[in-house]
Amino acid sequence: MLLVANQALAQQDGGDRPRDPIEVGVMTTAEEDVPYTVTLPGRATAYQQSGIRPQVGGEVLEIAYDPGLPVKAGDLLFRLDPETLAAGLAAAEAAVTGAEASLEQARNTVERYRRLEGSGVSAVDRANAEVALKQAEADVKSAEAARDAARLSLQRTEIRSPLDGMADVAAVSVGDLVTANQPDLLTTITQLDPIYVDVSESSARMLRNRNRFNAEQLMTNGRVQTQLILETGEEYLGTGRIVSPGITVSSTTGTVPIRLQFDNPRRIILPGQFLRVKVTLGSTRAVLVPQRATSRASDGTLTAFVARDGEAAQVTLIETGSYRNNWVVVQGIGPGEALILDGLDKLRAGAEVTTVPVTIDAQGVVREATAPIAGGEG
Repeated sequence: MLLVANQALAQQDGGDRPRDPIEVGVMTTAEEDVPYTVTLPGRATAYQQSGIRPQVGGEVLEIAYDPGLPVKAGDLLFRLDPETLAAGLAAAEAAVTGAEASLEQARNTVERYRRLEGSGVSAVDRANAEVALKQAEADVKSAEAARDAARLSLQRTEIRSPLDGMADVAAVSVGDLVTANQPDLLTTITQLDPIYVDVSESSARMLRNRNRFNAEQLMTNGRVQTQLILETGEEYLGTGRIVSPGITVSSTTGTVPIRLQFDNPRRIILPGQFLRVKVTLGSTRAVLVPQRATSRASDGTLTAFVARDGEAAQVTLIETGSYRNNWVVVQGIGPGEALILDGLDKLRAGAEVTTVPVTIDAQGVVREATAPIAGGEG
């Protein structure tokens, strides 16, 4: 009997003795409207860009702009030698004067023949004079057209900017000879404000989002909000708008091209720059669960612990994405649950727990709170 009593006492003092409850930090979950945001990689594209070529040939006499500085539409960029074209204009103007004199003579002849017809002037002579008059009128119009073309060519010796923008470095120097409509550019004018950002979105995700809208799992107020992220990670202050939603799917990548437009008054964004665009499509009613409170199995299952009736209960979560270091959970946990944030080391389902209210900040740091936590010890 003594041996049996000693064995029972040893078992009571050993591993079979009930353990003390585990102290865990918990927060009360709440349901809220969570913005649904997707982040898309993109590249900046110039709003407008014009390659400058000469429309007439000649020697470059002046480069009238400073590279890298803004120019206005109509500002002088290059000046070509005008002497040859000025001489051509003078000859064309003289031709107009001669044609006008011939026209006046032909008109006088027709009027005289009409008065004298039947008294020394035949009908044939009058008809021939009228034909000569029409030919003189055509000659005047032809001479005027040649004069206008010569004047236009002379004006084109002054090459001006077609738009507001930034001028690139000149590809020619003073003294170089250029030809009309040559393939080589003299310079490029690029309009940077506003500026386009081209992104691509997965067509599969677009279909899933459309189904969520139809099922009212995703709500929208009719506006799509956009936020630009620079290469440094900074958020760009200006907001953008979608100017081309994309109507074709790439056969190689399965994505849809989308073009957005952003104001760029300080010219921070330059063409060719890689950027990221956060697009907020709407909001979904869900519970935000801090990522540090969860674990994911090898098969992708997402789980967390909640305190119920003084015990740790493991729940399986269904999430639709993340928001500010939280999982956006639509199934598996509801509002008012005591979610365990701290003390998760070696925690097992069914373990007895005592709860301490805690809070978590944006950096994921957990601190004690003073507010009571619902659903803790039962």
